[in-house]
Amino acid sequence: MASPRVRKIADRIQVIVAEMLERRIKDPRLGFVTVTEVRLTGDAQNATIYYTVLGEDADQQATAQALESAKGLLRSEVGKQLGMRHVPSLAFEFDGVPESARHLDEVLARARAADAAVAAAREGAQPAGEADPYKKPREAAPEEEVDSDD
Repeated sequence: MASPRVRKIADRIQVIVAEMLERRIKDPRLGFVTVTEVRLTGDAQNATIYYTVLGEDADQQATAQALESAKGLLRSEVGKQLGMRHVPSLAFEFDGVPESARHLDEVLARARAADAAVAAAREGAQPAGEADPYKKPREAAPEEEVDSDD
């Protein structure tokens, strides 16, 4: 668990990088980027910035190249705004969580459709045997009353 100070720095880095990507970085390769999370090591020396990109694989590749080329400018701006003696190094990682979530949603939708088809097929179906398929204990035959007068 990260200390509150490290978490606060990571949150601030996320805001700074997102604002820089939105306002100051004018690279045409940069797609529609969303900074989803920043993870900072306990000693605040390395920051991993997770991002998503709207678009196809080519857009993701171009955005990754643009982020790598803008890394120095982003790091210097983070250092200025944070006022830290040692500015953390930045590493960008594509965040695959939204894509995985979308895939899981599709799988769940197919499962719901299959369940609905089974439920529809079950409507009005009759069991393939007797109405009550369970074995019942035999009923004892009524014993004849024996006359004790004999």
